[in-house]
Amino acid sequence: MSKRIVTAAVLLVLAAPALAGHCPKDVKAIDAALEDAKLDDDVMAEVQDLRDEGEDLHNAGQHEESLEVLHEAMKILKLEH
Repeated sequence: MSKRIVTAAVLLVLAAPALAGHCPKDVKAIDAALEDAKLDDDVMAEVQDLRDEGEDLHNAGQHEESLEVLHEAMKILKLEH
């Protein structure tokens, strides 16, 4: 049992940098899509708010939460993640 816990802990530690590195890529994809997006003002503001919140969460080290928020923005923009 303890071997499984140690393995799980090691995998989590190794996965954290991968999550952290993915956030900036999503922010850049959202920024690029926003340049050409034809959205009404309310939807544009919502996407921008989600993008900013995702970046703030990333900067605070909350990468999993950041990705969730960024993926919401990407979904509105019909971007794949």
